[in-house]
Amino acid sequence: MAKPRRTIGEHGIIGDLETAALVARDGTIDYLCWPSLDSPTIFADLLDGERGGAFQIAPKLDQPRNLQLYLPDTNVLLTRWMAEQGSAEIVDLMPQPEARRRAGRDTRSLIRRVTVTSGTVTFAMRCAPRFDYAREVPNVAEMDGGARFTGRDLSLCLFASVPLDRQHGEASAHFTLSKGESAWFVLGDDGMPRPDDDAICAQIEASTQAWRAWLGKSTYKGRWREQVLRSALALKLLTSARHGSIAAAATFSLPEAEGGERNWDYRATWIRDASFTVYAFLRLGFTEEAEHFYRWVGARIMAAGRESPLQILYALDGSKPGEERELEHLAGYADSRPVRIGNAASDQIQLDIFGELLDSAYLANKYGPAIPHEGWQHVCGLVEHVINHWQEPDAGIWEMRSAPRHFLHSRVMCWVALDRAIRLAKKRSLPAPLVAWSEARDAIVDDVWNNFRHPEHGYFVQERGGTALDAALLMLPLVRFVSSTDPVWLKTLDAIGAELCDDGLVYRYRGDDGIKGDEGAFTTCTFWYAECLARAGRLEDAQLVLTKGIAYGNHLGLFAEETDARALPLGNFPQALTHLAFVSAAYFIDRQLDPSYRPTWQP
Repeated sequence: MAKPRRTIGEHGIIGDLETAALVARDGTIDYLCWPSLDSPTIFADLLDGERGGAFQIAPKLDQPRNLQLYLPDTNVLLTRWMAEQGSAEIVDLMPQPEARRRAGRDTRSLIRRVTVTSGTVTFAMRCAPRFDYAREVPNVAEMDGGARFTGRDLSLCLFASVPLDRQHGEASAHFTLSKGESAWFVLGDDGMPRPDDDAICAQIEASTQAWRAWLGKSTYKGRWREQVLRSALALKLLTSARHGSIAAAATFSLPEAEGGERNWDYRATWIRDASFTVYAFLRLGFTEEAEHFYRWVGARIMAAGRESPLQILYALDGSKPGEERELEHLAGYADSRPVRIGNAASDQIQLDIFGELLDSAYLANKYGPAIPHEGWQHVCGLVEHVINHWQEPDAGIWEMRSAPRHFLHSRVMCWVALDRAIRLAKKRSLPAPLVAWSEARDAIVDDVWNNFRHPEHGYFVQERGGTALDAALLMLPLVRFVSSTDPVWLKTLDAIGAELCDDGLVYRYRGDDGIKGDEGAFTTCTFWYAECLARAGRLEDAQLVLTKGIAYGNHLGLFAEETDARALPLGNFPQALTHLAFVSAAYFIDRQLDPSYRPTWQP
């Protein structure tokens, strides 16, 4: 197995609410899709160190120490090199729409400004984009103050404050700076006007202020505030300013186990993950994101038919996502093949999505504007769909690629869909057949208690008639299906701790799921577990698990989808579901540790 040039966790993320780039600790941008998060890559060195393409800036220093940090309260990234003979740093950013308006420039761009902070340092820069998932090497032409990269369907320009050399498929530069001197590089859409030093400084300042202004809307003042707000900033980078949709992660095909085939594309909006993200935003006081998402998802609901009222996932613009395909020309991260784009889960049946959506819709209505009449009619359609189908098997929250099964999590989330619709109807005095809805809701309760228990131990199990556990069961008290101190639930919590947990790492399940190979621990479940411990009154245990979970993040406080046995990041990165689960756990545990604290937002 080939050792990856840079590990998944050795990255920060920058973005402009349209796309996002990963910046490695060595100063290389080795992952970027353009122009949108779900567009083909222009840099994919992370997935193939030979073909993928990268944007490298490297100082010639002897054994430097590399550091990365964000400018406080922003998504503007600072990468530093520190050595005996000198030190230098790069500011990396993608000006977001508000920052572009403030700076008077409305074209998309990636800005890299390198500065020497001590000594005299020589640098090598290499910008080698590879269009269309590294299937196309662009032509390179000279232009005033830069280079133009042109392909079949895309053209980009690179401007620089230092002279550029142009070779086959790339531009390069070698330059030397002394203390206090800077150089900059800007990659953006063809037709972008050439910037100058003042314009670069203005965009950096505008972006810094725009991020701080956004984060300043947060109402969270509790413990772990720095980590919570970093999660909020990471979640914001996964939102689309244009559409209101929310991506599950920024990347595709980063493996759940090195060398394995569990490599999926997460650059789409899962109704489940996005609904949970809205919940996190509301808890932190970011109501505009919730409203924007509901406008987006409302359009999806109104465009759907009554027999299939909602897809599991959508492209970011709301269209049907592309079919799952394999990019056979890419080697994959750590030789993890196949490299996949698109996601076949879009064709699955996952009944739990209705519960997550209506739970977040209920909260949005509770703390925001009332649902309009037409929107309520479509909610009623979703409820009828749940009533007609809740007894059927599905692929479940973990998107099993084996035969459909009767999963407890899906059954409970169908209960959530009915329960929240009933609550919303009562709260807003909305017309609804409440008796029929209540009877269906209660039938689900009876089904769960009678058919989803371990035959010997009595605790809840993954599927009807089974004996296996599932970390998704941790959602049961979080959605208030069962009391967090119910004896049956406490048995379940203990069983999950004994069978699925390892030093704060939590595995989703054991057993066959229809896919070859193993996977790592699922980082989201660590924070679900911590919150469940707190809700059960085990605050010391909850604090310890939460603290370990925070430590399993990377050097910037970013979480990947999974971790290996050493708690090193695996899977797509950063993952929304993990960050929002952390926000939820931190919020609840903070409140339990300080009963006198009365937040402005109540769950």
